[in-house]
Amino acid sequence: MIGTLVKSRAGHDKDEFFFILNIVGEYIYLVNGKTKTTTNPKKKKLKHLQCYNYKDELLVQKYERGETIRNEDIRHAMKKWRVLNNGKRRCN
Repeated sequence: MIGTLVKSRAGHDKDEFFFILNIVGEYIYLVNGKTKTTTNPKKKKLKHLQCYNYKDELLVQKYERGETIRNEDIRHAMKKWRVLNNGKRRCN
């Protein structure tokens, strides 16, 4: 699931998009590369997230090789997803 795109369904960050950075127990750690960074990820329960059928291959490869995922990698993945999604930042 690491590198999967999700949308927050609850809380003050509702409707914002994130990538999954880590999973510990019932909590998912989320990053967007700007407000939620790799050093300060957002902690949420899975029930508060909507998962999308999109994984960024670079993030997955870095995770599988044990390399550090940087904030610029996250921002690049977000930008790439927005281009594929016709520039939309939020879903309707």
